[in-house]
Amino acid sequence: MDRRVERRATPWWRRRAALIAIALALVAAVWHFLPASGSTDVAAADIETDTVQRAPFADYLPVRATVAPRVTTLVGVLSGGQVDKLLVQDGTMVADGQPLATLANPSLKLDVLTREAQIASQLGSVAGENLGIERNRLDRAGQIAQANYDLIKARRDLSIRQQLHDQGFLSDEGIKSYAAEADYQEKRLTQLRTGSAAEARITATQGQRLEDTRGRLTSNLAAVRAGLDALVIRAPVAGRLTNFVIQPGQTLKPGDPAGQIDSEGSWKLEADVDEFYLGRVRAGQKARAGAVRVTVSKVLPSIKDGRFRVELTFDAAAPAGLNRGQTLDIRITLGSTAPALVAPTGGWLDAGGGSSAFVLDADGRHARRRALKTGRRNPEQVEILSGLQSGDRIVSSSTASIKDDILNIR
Repeated sequence: MDRRVERRATPWWRRRAALIAIALALVAAVWHFLPASGSTDVAAADIETDTVQRAPFADYLPVRATVAPRVTTLVGVLSGGQVDKLLVQDGTMVADGQPLATLANPSLKLDVLTREAQIASQLGSVAGENLGIERNRLDRAGQIAQANYDLIKARRDLSIRQQLHDQGFLSDEGIKSYAAEADYQEKRLTQLRTGSAAEARITATQGQRLEDTRGRLTSNLAAVRAGLDALVIRAPVAGRLTNFVIQPGQTLKPGDPAGQIDSEGSWKLEADVDEFYLGRVRAGQKARAGAVRVTVSKVLPSIKDGRFRVELTFDAAAPAGLNRGQTLDIRITLGSTAPALVAPTGGWLDAGGGSSAFVLDADGRHARRRALKTGRRNPEQVEILSGLQSGDRIVSSSTASIKDDILNIR
């Protein structure tokens, strides 16, 4: 006998609506957990975030500076030779011109003695010529004096004979010889004086030339003797002798460095600065080393290993107790403090030099790369010129290794 069979109810999970709902839930889960194209998953614990805000920006640059002598003078070797004796030790205070070491050079000594003898002989010849000129001058003066005396005598004899002639005791023929003698002596004296004047002009020129020659020979002799003095290494200025490392027996050539002299008590500061600040650091800017005021005196724009060097000088007397090589923390003032849109500094600036940053979405689960423009910096802040707004949250840790434009924060 037939009986009615009751159909069993379909389980809820096999119902079409439930299957569709489950499928949609699975798709949503996969969509949520699978990274989108061009994105990178990061753990929330592996990143740091900070907020962009408008705040006072202190425009300064902290650097670590090294104390250095304000003036350093090199000690050079003027004449080559072998180090014979050291007269001072490295690190001592020396006076200007103080002997530091002596050199031995037998061949130089022999050459100096030979040249000295040659110059002395030439000086003797010059002295002999001067003596001859003086003798000729004296002889000429004697001749003039004798001629003047003979003229006086001839005129006296003529005068006596003239008186006798006038009284009728002497004929005209008897007076003619005395008149001729007086005329001769007068012409002779005139010729001697004229010749003496011409000779004086010639001997003056010759004497000047001889004097010039004697001066040059004397200068050459002094230079030759200075060649021996060059075997003594002397301090060019007063100060503290450093890097004086030559040893007895060491052979030095002309021009070799023997050490250097530092200006004791007169110091400057040297600091290496990141090339980012090359256009902002200028001579004349003020700085502080604690309570001590200093000024940027020189900017050396040559870049080495991404840094350039600046020199600073003390506005007043340098603090006591400074030593070469000592380091000081310096704060260079680049501009005045003023409100600006700023973000905290961090590793994010290493990615493209701060030309972009990852900005978090409102839910904090994604961060998207955004182009921006930065300006001034200090150790705590960087000025944002465009691309961000106050209240934006950025990833402040380093993102240099991330190439994608989206971060999925898990």
